[in-house]
Amino acid sequence: MDEQQLKERRLKSESELVNVYNLPAMSTTMLEVTNLLDDPSTNTADLSRIIGKDQGLSTKILSIANSPLYGLTRKVSTIDFAILIIGYQDIKNIVVALTMVDSFKNKSDKYLDQKEFWMHSMLAGTAAKRIAEDLGLKIGSEAFVAGLLHDLGVPVMHKFFKTEFEQIVNEIEELGTPLLEAEKKYLGMNHQEIGKFLTDKWHLPEHLSKVVGNHHNPSTTDKDVLTSVVHVVDYMIEKLQIGNFYLDKGLQLDESALEVIGISSTEELDAFIESYRELFNEEISSDLFLK
Repeated sequence: MDEQQLKERRLKSESELVNVYNLPAMSTTMLEVTNLLDDPSTNTADLSRIIGKDQGLSTKILSIANSPLYGLTRKVSTIDFAILIIGYQDIKNIVVALTMVDSFKNKSDKYLDQKEFWMHSMLAGTAAKRIAEDLGLKIGSEAFVAGLLHDLGVPVMHKFFKTEFEQIVNEIEELGTPLLEAEKKYLGMNHQEIGKFLTDKWHLPEHLSKVVGNHHNPSTTDKDVLTSVVHVVDYMIEKLQIGNFYLDKGLQLDESALEVIGISSTEELDAFIESYRELFNEEISSDLFLK
């Protein structure tokens, strides 16, 4: 396919995305939570009352707080306690991220299993937070949200570019075409670019947009720590075959990420990855993934 055809397909895809970017519509709960957290007089009781009105959201927040990888040392049984121990800003980030994930849910089919995608996204989020903290990187909350949303472009393709998504998956399975290459062929842009297009339109923080747009190739981000963490976590998940996502099969490691997060070699990385096997298995078996 020549450059002109790719350009035309990209322009067509972007014009479709312009109609998408007004979504997701903020849920009533998300709007109320955001407004409360922007008010300095807000107290835990007010916030707990609003979150408690959404049973699904409450359950997910408690599951995240109690997940093995999230790393809290005490059992969290109420939303009030979750808010106190996690903190207002982190709760806000979690609510925003979960709302966005829910907004692009579509019916599962043979091309995208929604439960498998949810498991991969949540594992990437909790693992990114834990690993960032274990490495002494002060990006825990940001790492969770970035890990959770890194593949945002995939459900967008599945929901709004159904025909092209099916063509992409078929080509990957039949011809072994690399994911980003197949996406580019049919849409003129890959899922990283689609996700970044939307995060920019929604005016999400630049650090989040950078991860969404470069998590397969962090070397393009001038040594961005957050993107490097999410990339390595994605690679770890695929390497361990725990919570892995089938479109990530054969995911290539961008070794530039290792230096950024303080791992000196691929041999050291292999040992590092293996040291998390038990914890990853425990996470996948937790309440977070059984609901």
